[in-house]
Amino acid sequence: MTVHFYFARKFTWIFLGIATVFFVLTVLIDMMEQLRRFDVDTVGFDKVLGLTLLRTPESLYQLMPLIIILATIALFINLARSSELVVVRAAGRSGIVSVLSPTLVSLFIGLLAVSTLNPIVAATSVQYETQSDMLRSGGRSALSLSDEGIWLRQGGAAGHAVIHAGSANTDASVFEEITIITYALEGGPQERMEADTARLVDGGWELSNVRTWPLNVGLNEGAEPTRTETLTFPSSLTPDRIRERFGTPSSISIWKLPAFIAELNDAGFSARRHQVWLQMELAQPLFLMAMVLVASAFTMRHTRFGNTGIAVLTSVLIGFSLHFIRNFAQILGENGQIPVLLAAWAPPTASVLLALGLLLHMEDG
Repeated sequence: MTVHFYFARKFTWIFLGIATVFFVLTVLIDMMEQLRRFDVDTVGFDKVLGLTLLRTPESLYQLMPLIIILATIALFINLARSSELVVVRAAGRSGIVSVLSPTLVSLFIGLLAVSTLNPIVAATSVQYETQSDMLRSGGRSALSLSDEGIWLRQGGAAGHAVIHAGSANTDASVFEEITIITYALEGGPQERMEADTARLVDGGWELSNVRTWPLNVGLNEGAEPTRTETLTFPSSLTPDRIRERFGTPSSISIWKLPAFIAELNDAGFSARRHQVWLQMELAQPLFLMAMVLVASAFTMRHTRFGNTGIAVLTSVLIGFSLHFIRNFAQILGENGQIPVLLAAWAPPTASVLLALGLLLHMEDG
């Protein structure tokens, strides 16, 4: 048991060290990207730094499998060079048993990442998009779902508008039972419009059977509305942008994702992409365990056997290949070509079985 705690502690410190290095590199690289996108003299360096820090958690979260596999390589090469693995084997313990503690630590890291880091990434990514839109155009577009329907907000130089729709079609181009309330740039509400249907076209909303009420102070609230058969309301929104807002499940916390999927289905949108993402997040700890097993299979040999560099390169390439296969299965699942559970759970399960086979062959073969 003492050996297991020793290996687990060593793996944890190596993982934290590599994660810190990647954090610094990610901040520096992303800061250069933000400096290229925004004029620091106009927005200020503090805003650029804030955008960089908001984007960093998402980048680190995506690099988690690479960090795990590099930490495993560093751990077992260090143990092999210090002959600690030789001592463990001489004590009668199998080399495979030595992999148990790093594997359990990777499982714990995966569970912690999914349960804690995932909501943080979701919150910071939303804040990044919001502040980035504000700095680029001075206004922002927002979209949310609730039990009452679909809520959108669009901003612009002349003011902003809050839009509510009861439902929409699957490609987010036609909305039913729509209500639009316009607001002045530096004031309160100006106008309220209701329409039976609204089609999103280039440059605005094409409203049908429109009723309009002015909301200026001093007007009679019970006045009859102005009726118009068709009306075009200017908008910078497009179906692609709306689908993109719905199509980024990483911006939604995993704890809120099941309810959001239900709301998407009720609103008439396809929730398949979010369903695949939810299952892939749940399978993330299993995939991180596979990364540990793959890396350990090639790096547990003593350094006197040579070819350490080739072994490290092979383990990294296999890790990248498994990650590519996982992403490919995700695309197939999102397109409906394979079932959701198969797309999410088959690659991690196959990776674990492949890694165990390699480990058994390398150690006891």
